[in-house]
Amino acid sequence: MKQVLTIITLLSIVFGYSQTKEIEDLTLELTFQKLDTSKVNTSIKLIELLYEAGEYDRALMFINQSEQLSETLNYSKGTAESIYHKAIIFSSKDDYFNAVDNFNKSKKIFETLNDSLGIAKVNNGVGLIEIKRGNYRKGLESSLAAVKIFEKKNLNNDLSTAYNNLADAYYKTNELDKSLEYNFKALEIRQTLNDSLDISFTLKNIASLYSIKKDHRKSIEYYDRVFNFLKANQDPKLQGEILPKIGQEYLNLKEYTEAADYLVRGLRYNRRIKNDEGLLQTLNSIGDLNIQDGDYKTARNQLYEANKIANRINNQKALLRNYDLLMQLDSIEDNFKSAFVWQGRYQKLKDSIYNADFVTVGRLDNDYELERTKENFKQQQAAQEIITKKKINDLKLITYALIGAIITALTVLLLIYLKRKSRILYTRELEEKNKQIQLQNEEILSQSKNLEEINQVKDKLFSIVSHDLKDSVTSIKGFLDLLNEGSITKEEFEHLVPELTENANNASLLLFNLLNWSKSQMESLEPNPELFDIQSTFQEKIRLVEQKIESKKIILIDDSQRDFVYADKSMVEIIIQNLLANAVKFSKNGDVITVSNSISNGKSLLCIEDSGVGISKENLDKIFKNNSFTTIGTKEEKGTGLGLTICKELVELNKGRIWVESTVGVGSKFYVELPKTKSLAMSAYATMES
Repeated sequence: MKQVLTIITLLSIVFGYSQTKEIEDLTLELTFQKLDTSKVNTSIKLIELLYEAGEYDRALMFINQSEQLSETLNYSKGTAESIYHKAIIFSSKDDYFNAVDNFNKSKKIFETLNDSLGIAKVNNGVGLIEIKRGNYRKGLESSLAAVKIFEKKNLNNDLSTAYNNLADAYYKTNELDKSLEYNFKALEIRQTLNDSLDISFTLKNIASLYSIKKDHRKSIEYYDRVFNFLKANQDPKLQGEILPKIGQEYLNLKEYTEAADYLVRGLRYNRRIKNDEGLLQTLNSIGDLNIQDGDYKTARNQLYEANKIANRINNQKALLRNYDLLMQLDSIEDNFKSAFVWQGRYQKLKDSIYNADFVTVGRLDNDYELERTKENFKQQQAAQEIITKKKINDLKLITYALIGAIITALTVLLLIYLKRKSRILYTRELEEKNKQIQLQNEEILSQSKNLEEINQVKDKLFSIVSHDLKDSVTSIKGFLDLLNEGSITKEEFEHLVPELTENANNASLLLFNLLNWSKSQMESLEPNPELFDIQSTFQEKIRLVEQKIESKKIILIDDSQRDFVYADKSMVEIIIQNLLANAVKFSKNGDVITVSNSISNGKSLLCIEDSGVGISKENLDKIFKNNSFTTIGTKEEKGTGLGLTICKELVELNKGRIWVESTVGVGSKFYVELPKTKSLAMSAYATMES
């Protein structure tokens, strides 16, 4: 292997040295030549070598000299060749305006000279430009005119480029059979020239065309030839991109064993060489395979990973396929709300790609519109199911709201009646007492009110301990006693471990909240701020709720990014844990929870968003007040009413602020703003003091 690479390297050096020496020799020869047509011809040879070496500026200098000398000598051939080479250099620099202008000038001279080869070279150059610009019909006409001359004169190098241009243009105009025909012609020429890079490129084009034509056996045959050719020529990156393509072709044929073999090989190989492009294609295809195999959990993990890579490397076509597969997966698992989201992203991206790539001459709008109509028809059923379920849920919410309104109205009437009756009795008693007794009663009432508030806090704490904590600990102890007594087997106990873990987590969170709430009430809780990465804190707390997320079939999107916050890390962990627990608690099956962070006005802005039940306007003012508000979760989860109170107190201790935006039936967004540096924290503290 090393010997082969050494030989290739030496040949490259020798070739480069040989080319450089030839340029120097011609330059020296040109210096001492007379100002005649032979000097122009020598200059043209030198220009060709400089063009091949990529020394465009130097080539342009000699072109200008040759053009001037040719005009002085009235040497039309030299003038035409000089202008032609100027055109191909402008074309290489993508300066299409100057390229076309010079091509036209040189063509007029070649036509005057009846130089068919010169005309063919110009036509080929113009064809290449027009194909690059998307004017495929015009490009085809020019390239076809050039090919006839090249074929007569057996100019293989020119034919290789021309055949490739024609194949590309026919592909862009959706004439696949013609594209195949010219790819095969290009392959034959390139094999004669022994150009390894162009051979592999053409083989890959042929395989891709057979795949589009749904001739998957032929596609596999040519992808295999590409893979073996690349293996022989030591191109690991392209090998990694070919493996998933072969696997996808077998998947198209429903030959799952062969598909799995190539896709697993592709996954391992691309991870090993760290090839994002190959890994992206493999993850999409292997995700598709697992969907068809019914392994939805594995498929989801693979498609989420592919989604991140596609966004990172901006591969829109792979991302389009990824959206389609995620939409299929959510539809299969009845997550219609999420499927509808993926469907919207899919169609938006498809329209974007269409506008960028398909609105060109030769690519018919009708073809795309027909394809889009078919896809929309296939997705209508899923969309209709989403709409139907939403209507049912809306009717349920309206029913519950009416029942709640009736109960509230009856309660208010009862309270008004009782309050009125109590007021009448109280007024009569006051009228019978003197001013001294009235003052004493007012003092007693004030003390009673304070005692009542204290008793309410005490009752709340005892209620929490006697119900939530007792239930969790009793459940854990009960399971442990059963295991100790041998009433259940170890396997049965292990099956119950997730439930035990959830009970332990609930008890832990409850104790955490009680402890910190108690400290804050005694005004003894002091923050210990430090700089830390908020992304790692998000990821750690997400892992604590993964089981609950999975049981509720919630989609959690982690859009957090690495950034530093200056605050008490343990307090921020409590804040995030409570907000995440709340988001899970009030989310339904299939809802989406998104965690993210950004920089706003020099501060770190954390956001935990859910598409759950939302919070009504009348309850928004209550949620951060001390022990004043708690509701039941979507799966009857109980609350203590302490979580958000603690969050508010801990955020304010760290010189930050917390707020919420919510719409009933749409979801909630909880925002936490914290300092990024010590200086910002001190500034916030000074502002709060003032």
